[in-house]
Amino acid sequence: MLGICNFMVRSSVMHTTYLSLGTNLGNRNRNLGNARHFLSDNAGTLSAASSLYTTEPWGFVHRNRFYNQVLELRTVLNPFELLEKIRDIEKMLGRRRHAGKYSARTIDIDILFYDDRVIMTDELVIPHPLIEERLFVLVPLEEIAPLFIHPVRQVTIRQLLTDCPDQKSVIKIHCP
Repeated sequence: MLGICNFMVRSSVMHTTYLSLGTNLGNRNRNLGNARHFLSDNAGTLSAASSLYTTEPWGFVHRNRFYNQVLELRTVLNPFELLEKIRDIEKMLGRRRHAGKYSARTIDIDILFYDDRVIMTDELVIPHPLIEERLFVLVPLEEIAPLFIHPVRQVTIRQLLTDCPDQKSVIKIHCP
C-alpha cells in the first residue's frame, strides 16, 4: 500500500515591485551599489534598474545632492517581509532614522509599488503616497516602467511625470 504525504510548500509566486533608492552621504555610488547587491542577495531578483540621477534634497536643505535610482525587483516576499528586509539593509548600510521626517542619509529605500496592490497600514503604505509629487522618483521610474498604471490614480507613470508639480532638478549622471 502506498502512503500519501500531504505537505505545504511556500508560495513561489513572483511579485513585481518598484523601489526608489536615494543617498546623499558618504560614497554615493558605493551606497547604491551595496544596496543593489544586498537587495538581490536578500530580497529577490533585480529585473531592471534606471540610470543614476543627481537631485536636490526634497523637503529639507542640505549641501549634498542626492544620487537616486529606481529598481524593479521580482520577489517571493510579501510586502511586510520585503519592508523588513529593506529596513535591515538600510541599517546595515548605516542608515540612522531621525525624529524629523526628512534628513541626510547614507541610504533610503522606499517601496513604490508592489504589483498593483493597495496597502494602507500604520507600518506600510503602498503605493508610496508621495510618488506623484517627486520628480526624483518619477524620472527614473518612467525610464524603466513608463506604462505602469498607478493602481489608485489609474494613470501611467508617464502621465504622472507630465503632471508632476515638482520643479527641482533631476540630472542623469550615468547608466548602471
